[in-house]
This record gives sequence, C-alpha cells and structure tokens, in this order.
Amino acid sequence: MQGPPPTSPDFELSLLAVPKAVPEVRRTLSNHPLGSPHPDVQLCVSELLSNVIRHLGEGTPVTVRLTTSRDRIRVAVTDPDPRAWPLLRSAGRDDETGRGLALLDAVSLRWGVEQGPDSKTVWCELGEG
Repeated sequence: MQGPPPTSPDFELSLLAVPKAVPEVRRTLSNHPLGSPHPDVQLCVSELLSNVIRHLGEGTPVTVRLTTSRDRIRVAVTDPDPRAWPLLRSAGRDDETGRGLALLDAVSLRWGVEQGPDSKTVWCELGEG
C-alpha cells in the first residue's frame, strides 16, 4: 500500500525501540498537540513500536513521525529492516499476541508500508476528529 507523499513532520523523534520507550513516547505525545486530544495516535504509535521490539528486537533504532494534512493525522514508524513486513492476522481467542495490526486497522482510516532501500516505514492515517 502506498501512502500520500511525505510532508514535513509536525513531530519527529528518533529513539531505540525498547519496552520502556513505549510508555515514554505515549507520555511525550500526551503533551503534544497532535497526541493529547487523540488517544488513537498514542495507541497506534504504541502498537507500531511494540511490533518493532517483538519482530526486530530490542534496541532497534526507529524514527516516529506525526504529520497532519487536511483533516488527517499520519503516524509513521521507520525501522532499518526493509524485509520484515507486518502481516495482518487473525489472533485466536486464547492467543496472547497478534492483535496489534488488527487494532491499528480498526482505528485507522487506512495503513500501509513503504519500503526503502535500507528501511521500511509502517504508517497509518487517522481522522483528526
């Protein structure tokens, strides 16, 4: 899936994806105009960061970006592995994992992956309201 052309982000943060970073980024976003009135922004960033930790490993360098355009907020997380693409799957009733992308799919207007030569960006778009 291809997203809209990137514009200059309204929020950008580079960090190492470690478990303690997830609540720290959520807290940072709760004080940012794009994250504070919109809990789904915080949810999507948390899920995307958690996916990097789970599938690429702790300490993976990532960049989190939030960009607004018209009536949408774009959440994007870039990591250095262009090969490990996220897959939307159906988690069983007793599964303890596997619901992150389904949750992202449910709260976002659309989502996708952009592959670069040395990275990938998983993104989603949310309505501002």
